[in-house]
Amino acid sequence: MSNPFNISFGKEPARLIARTSQVKKVIDTFNSEHPSTQAYMITGVRGYGKTVTMTYIEHELAKDDTWITVPLNPNMDLLEALAAHLCENKILAAAFTKADINVSAFGISASIGSDRPAATVEVQLIKMLKVVKKLGKKVLITIDEVVKNDNLIAFASSFQTFIREDYPVFLLMTGLFENIRNLQNENTLTFLYRTPRIDLKPLGIVGMANNYKEVFDITSDEAEEMARFTKGYPYAFQTLGYLKWENNQSLGNLIPEFDGMMEDFVYEKIWSELSEGDKKVIQAISKNGGVMKTKDIQTATGNTSSSFSTYRKRLNEKGLIDVSDYGQAKLTLPRFGEIVNAWGEI
Repeated sequence: MSNPFNISFGKEPARLIARTSQVKKVIDTFNSEHPSTQAYMITGVRGYGKTVTMTYIEHELAKDDTWITVPLNPNMDLLEALAAHLCENKILAAAFTKADINVSAFGISASIGSDRPAATVEVQLIKMLKVVKKLGKKVLITIDEVVKNDNLIAFASSFQTFIREDYPVFLLMTGLFENIRNLQNENTLTFLYRTPRIDLKPLGIVGMANNYKEVFDITSDEAEEMARFTKGYPYAFQTLGYLKWENNQSLGNLIPEFDGMMEDFVYEKIWSELSEGDKKVIQAISKNGGVMKTKDIQTATGNTSSSFSTYRKRLNEKGLIDVSDYGQAKLTLPRFGEIVNAWGEI
């Protein structure tokens, strides 16, 4: 039997702990006769399972042949790509041809030669979506790791039109908190500002422990120890399980290799995306064992009350610190503090 744990980002692992309530909320909303929203944004720290959650929802909806799923690349022309994907569906392509929609214009290698290609594609997409609606189909568009760029802005603007005209088109996007926020702050895209956001939280300790116990045939105490070690961080759950499967050693013996993998695969990237002020706050907490009073952090980093509150809010929104206990902050990611300490001062 192959290793049931997966350390590749975005790939649905064999040992998946589904976020049942959040997944059900999206599926039930999209399947309802009068959906309260036709779009959701999924946010969370790197390694929190944003892509896996989106893919799981996509696969669940695709079990119903009413749904046509369309994954899009945020770095490409999204409107052209959407049209091309719809034309690749045999049922839709036949209906488009019957409705005198020129499907050949949206081949994979085709380009639109108009001075205003986005507008031209939007007009054709409206014709296509009228057919989709007439056939009783729904289109789910998924976009992974969105960033604010011209492609996204043009697509989102057209998507607003599709919703306003009551076409059966739905959107799931994933992204880091700051990228989602930048997109929502775009003045011309008011619907994105109102789009519900699903902020992924740590996995439940019980669910992880049960998975570890089932796979490794270990005691409840051992399984719970492993689960608590991960702090509910999905990528850590997969990494620790992967190492345990490969080496079958005690938790203590797995920590050095765990640290190396977490550093190389996720923590260095997270660190590189922080500001110098953010890094100083993280380092201060790291030196204090991962938990520190907020007033002491402010003193240690030389921040004013105002400047520190900015870092505190941002790091909490990013999911890197937990400030739910009044007057203190603690690191949320397993062994992050120890690894940061090993890097030394910035």
